[in-house]
Formats: sequence, C-alpha cells, structure tokens
Amino acid sequence: MKSLVFTIIILSSFNIGAQNTKSDGPLIKGYGHVWDIKDLDYPTDTSMTYKVIFDIHNTPEDYNQTNPQINTIARFLNMHLNAGIPIEKLQVAAVFHNKASKDILDDEHYQERFGTTNPNSHLLSQLLENNIDLFFCGQSSYSRNIPKEEIISGIQLSLSAMTVILAHTHRDYTMIRF
Repeated sequence: MKSLVFTIIILSSFNIGAQNTKSDGPLIKGYGHVWDIKDLDYPTDTSMTYKVIFDIHNTPEDYNQTNPQINTIARFLNMHLNAGIPIEKLQVAAVFHNKASKDILDDEHYQERFGTTNPNSHLLSQLLENNIDLFFCGQSSYSRNIPKEEIISGIQLSLSAMTVILAHTHRDYTMIRF
C-alpha cells in the first residue's frame, strides 16, 4: 500500500511539473519564456490595443549576459500573443539609455570594446524583424561615446530618452520600467 501511495505521489508530481513549464515564442524564439496561465480571475482583454514603451536603462555587469530588461520585451510579446491578443493589437517600443547603451552596439564594436560578441544582438534583431520600434538616447550616445554608426542597424537615434518617453506617453503608450 505504501508503495502504491508513493508511486501515485511521484507520478502526480511529474504531471504537475509537465503542466507548469515555461515556453518561448510564438514570436520571439529563444527568449521571453512565459508560463501558460489558465483559469484567470482577471481576464485578458483580447480586443484592447496594448501600447507600451519600455525604458531600458540598466544592464548586467557581465558582458556575456543578455540584458534581462530586453528579455522583458520578448516576454511581453510572447505572453500576450499566447493569451490570444493579435499582433496588430500590440504596439511596442523601447528606448535605450544610461548603462544599457552598450547593449545596442553591433557585434563588431561590442567585440572591440568588450572582447566578445554582443549577447543581445540576436534578441534585438528578432525585435527589429518584428517591427518593434527601438530608440537610442542621443544624450547617452554622446556621454557614453557610442556613435550612431556603431549601433545595430535599425535602432533609431533620438534627441533623448526623455523625449521618446514623453512623446509616446502623449500617444497613449504606458511606460514599463523593470
């Protein structure tokens, strides 16, 4: 009897574990892993347009580590697409400044400065390929000596992070800062 109870407990724990795994995609592959949440008390409005601007300002000290703040953009996209919100209803932008400025260097210039390829370049490329608007603070460009010519192609130079955030909030975007 004890062996039967033990077997049931073990098998039940495998079943629970299998149901509670994180997955990436459907849009950003290899990043933005999320849980599939069932039986919600607060339903997700799939008819609403979600307009968000991410304030990416910090970065890990390890030059080989992907910036978790950038990964949050992928999580946002994958999570809401998994919840049934159409991609047309997700209007997403991000502005990079301060310490995170280095994270948008192209691989050649990242390698020159830090001795390794940019661990964020693949994730940023996927975001750009999916029409996510990415901006770089011009003030950070000058203060951190990162000219436009050294950043990943497709990222737009702006006057400042403050300007981008203010302009987007006036267009009904909500700022997310993690």
